[in-house]
Amino acid sequence: MTERIFELTGADPAQLYGPSNTFLNQIGTYFPKLKIVARGHKIKVSGPEESIIEFEDKLDGILAYVEKHKTLDQRAFDTLVQASDATRENYTLLKDEVILHGPSGRIIKAKTPNQYKLIEASVDNDMVFAIGPAGTGKTYTAVALAVRALKNREVRRIILTRPAVEAGERLGFLPGDMKEKVDPYLRPLYDSLQEMIQYDKIQRKIESGEIEIAPLAFMRGRTLKNCFAILDEAQNATETQIKMFLTRIGENSKLVVNGDPSQVDLINKTHSGLIKSKNILKDLKEIKIIEFDYNDVIRHPLVAKIIKAYQNKSVDDKN
Repeated sequence: MTERIFELTGADPAQLYGPSNTFLNQIGTYFPKLKIVARGHKIKVSGPEESIIEFEDKLDGILAYVEKHKTLDQRAFDTLVQASDATRENYTLLKDEVILHGPSGRIIKAKTPNQYKLIEASVDNDMVFAIGPAGTGKTYTAVALAVRALKNREVRRIILTRPAVEAGERLGFLPGDMKEKVDPYLRPLYDSLQEMIQYDKIQRKIESGEIEIAPLAFMRGRTLKNCFAILDEAQNATETQIKMFLTRIGENSKLVVNGDPSQVDLINKTHSGLIKSKNILKDLKEIKIIEFDYNDVIRHPLVAKIIKAYQNKSVDDKN
């Protein structure tokens, strides 16, 4: 049995411990073998040496974050406690760069290290893959970057596309005109846009051609010039379709490919071209690949735990 006292310097204990000692109590659940007692700027910890060493490592990461940001919310706390050393360091150093201001002045910025990496990658590269589970902000961040580029007149238009796999892309069999047919499959892209541009402005930009939202099949035979194009739900595109999209790139254009390999909706899941394309292109220095994981989930905290549980099951099944 070992006992150590940690003194808090440079951080407000009230922020570190949380409202009514919420964070202090929660960190105790992560270290059931330790007895943790806090008094003001001092935390006394007793228990096995190896557990105390791990506790100190987590505490250092949390303290660094609080000292830098002067705040600590539940999502940040969960990330810092659950994350690996590298992820925790990146999270602590996460820059507060604003991507753009949405309607009513809402600030839109990176909320996780990999979202920030996506921002950096889109600046330095004309082609980026963002791969990882749902809820990690891949599409949201990419759309924000596209809107920023349009507002700054870096590009002339935004193109948002995704495979209409739920309809088998055989849209002619669906009732209604083309817009009525494809809108349900493109709704998530509209939702992201509406958090960044007022609804009436979106409609005007669609009518003027500044914003185009269309199924992936509509990209064939085109050259995408002076635009920021996003292929969403790329796990539902075949290798041939992804190649077709990537080779549409023209002058002064940027392409972002988003996808989640665990959510393939194709009848034959082996036909998904996302991971195949990533592996083929990974050695091209002009293309950046950002891998998201459960630490980037920004929905309900339970979502991250669900994703992690399924990831662990997949690993167990392979073993």
